[in-house]
Amino acid sequence: MLGFPCNQFGEQEPGSNAEVLEFATSKFGVTFPMFAKVEVNGDGACDLYQYLTSEQPGDDGNTDIPWNFTKFLVDRNGAAVKRFGPQVTPEEISEALSEVL
Repeated sequence: MLGFPCNQFGEQEPGSNAEVLEFATSKFGVTFPMFAKVEVNGDGACDLYQYLTSEQPGDDGNTDIPWNFTKFLVDRNGAAVKRFGPQVTPEEISEALSEVL
């Protein structure tokens, strides 16, 4: 798992990258790598999210990320395999892992 903070959702991550990391680790026990903040929607969306959302649009066909914690499963070759909504937990994703391993 990798984390890409984004402040595009209700400005919930306004701090510096260091502050976001401290908050995520102290409040939620995050142990996975956290990257610098990115934009995931709009003209400023980073290349990674442009790729992920084009390969795996939402169930309604919309490529926008609706809210924080949208997750993508990527196989070892870099192919975006599946998209999961914000409410889906990492534990629930474990079933889909067997399809890509």
